[in-house]
Amino acid sequence: MGKIFFILGKSSSGKDTIFQKIKENNALDLKTVVGYTTRPMRENEVDGEEYFFVDRDRLEELQNDGKVIEVRHYNTVHGVWSYFTVDDGQIDLEDTDYLYIGTLESYEQMRDYYGEDAIVPIFIEVEQGERLKRAILREIEQSEPKYEELCRRFLADEKDFREEEIERLGIKKKYMNEDLDACVEEIVKDIQANK
Repeated sequence: MGKIFFILGKSSSGKDTIFQKIKENNALDLKTVVGYTTRPMRENEVDGEEYFFVDRDRLEELQNDGKVIEVRHYNTVHGVWSYFTVDDGQIDLEDTDYLYIGTLESYEQMRDYYGEDAIVPIFIEVEQGERLKRAILREIEQSEPKYEELCRRFLADEKDFREEEIERLGIKKKYMNEDLDACVEEIVKDIQANK
């Protein structure tokens, strides 16, 4: 049976970079799952790569059809943005391993949907000051920086990623992303051991 290696952590912890590095490691033979979102596409994002960018009507259609595996709604300064996973044929755990990226909430819903044995959490952590610095630097690069949303997200993560929530979900190991290459190397070894 295949597994879903589930990368999660607070915003600006380096999840996306780590995800890309692990995705590019052909020796791991991991397929990726593209999630869906109703948020606007950022510069340099491509529809169908980072996410499938859809509107609220499409989300409702998929929910009505019973295709939504998990969904999260965020009341941002720009309105409600939803992120979700769809049972659209991308995941077949019969004999394939996957790499996925999400939040604690999506991790819990995916674990409940596929079963605890199928989901392996990879929790990325970074010192708070470093995380805030990374978030600001990333936002500065946008043609229309959304600093209010950055602050909302940063503060929301403090609530969403409370230590008791991490413990409740049975996530025991955390990967410190102080040195990117060392962090990725540790994750790769653990993925190989869990395959």
